[in-house]
Amino acid sequence: MKTPLTAMTLALFLAPLAAPLGAQDLPRLMPDDLFRRNIGTPEQMDTQFPPHHIIDNVYYIGTETLASFLITTDAGHILINSDYERNVPTLKDSVEKLGFKFEDIAIIIGSHEHADHMEGDALAKELSGAQVIAVAEQVPGLRAMRPGGKEHPIDRVIADGDAITLGGETLTARLTPGHTDGCASWEFDVTDANGAPHKVVIICSLGVNPNYQLWNHPDRPGIFEQYRQSYAKLRAIPADVPLGSHPAMYRMAEKYPRIGQEPNPFIDPEGYLYEIALNEQAMTLRLEEQRQAAQAQ
Repeated sequence: MKTPLTAMTLALFLAPLAAPLGAQDLPRLMPDDLFRRNIGTPEQMDTQFPPHHIIDNVYYIGTETLASFLITTDAGHILINSDYERNVPTLKDSVEKLGFKFEDIAIIIGSHEHADHMEGDALAKELSGAQVIAVAEQVPGLRAMRPGGKEHPIDRVIADGDAITLGGETLTARLTPGHTDGCASWEFDVTDANGAPHKVVIICSLGVNPNYQLWNHPDRPGIFEQYRQSYAKLRAIPADVPLGSHPAMYRMAEKYPRIGQEPNPFIDPEGYLYEIALNEQAMTLRLEEQRQAAQAQ
């Protein structure tokens, strides 16, 4: 039975957030602001961003506002986020500009079951022969994703906490739902140029789309709790190299000009916690806004 969001439940949620930053440190951004920041313009979604090295064997191959990553190994490569199908030729070009071969991609995974992140799986698999791996909660949304009528390939289904291993590289799936039921963040370890260890988290998405209903959602009555638990889950991971499904989530454009400098600009533990806090505040503001609107009716 679906339980409506009660005043007591909301009061518990609106209690002081377990965020590392006080509210006074955060700009008062609403979900709409963060959505526009992440998505950018239609042109930006299709414009290739200069492919570049991030850290260790991790590379950026996406567009100005849709993030895709390549993790290289001697046994083949891992592609994270194929983006829209129309973006796949751009990703292929970026891989080749970095000196790698697209057909050496052995595994394709994604952040969540929205077309701007995983619609290109079928074409990317066709060009590379890679295995497409999905988190179980992503499967229903992926099955409905059929660009040009093509069936969405799913070669293996994994669960929250499962690991994917290739050529000595291990990525662990961390289910962080809210944005979608299958929103999965990817955690793995790297070593910097000086031999120091670091933890990377490619954050799925923390944001609330402008049309999302948080207050007493008829089909997802616990959606705000999903968000809340995901924020806590991510905060508990000691990440110091934050990445994300949209580059604005980790300020890529700001960091890119500093590539090659010391320290590595992508090592940013404070930025990781800041992004979580910023999105949690925005979600809470939208939840309260919707509650007040409902009670005024």
